[in-house]
Amino acid sequence: MGKKIYVGNISFSSTEGDLRELFAQFGEVESVKIITDAQTGRAKGFGFVEMSTEEEAKKAIGTLNGTVFKERSLSVSEAKPQQPRDSRGGFGRRGDFGGGRGGFGGGRSTGRGRR
Repeated sequence: MGKKIYVGNISFSSTEGDLRELFAQFGEVESVKIITDAQTGRAKGFGFVEMSTEEEAKKAIGTLNGTVFKERSLSVSEAKPQQPRDSRGGFGRRGDFGGGRGGFGGGRSTGRGRR
């Protein structure tokens, strides 16, 4: 089983090949994925690298965390399991703009308008 590594603060000019080469110094790199925006296709500045062993991953994390790569200080750590997404979509409860009459908050009539 491999070990997945989170890599943050990646330079937007970096490629998956650049990361593969950087991490290959510490062992066999099984996969590299730079996360991109679905609409624009532009890199989001973070990604994941999977090493073949936990020992290689720990060595890469210990050595590369905080180092400068392509003029950016990398944040390298063990990747956490992905959290399940809210299946409702949208913004959930945050997008409902409050309650009350009129739908956009307040809830109290100002005395104007229809009675």
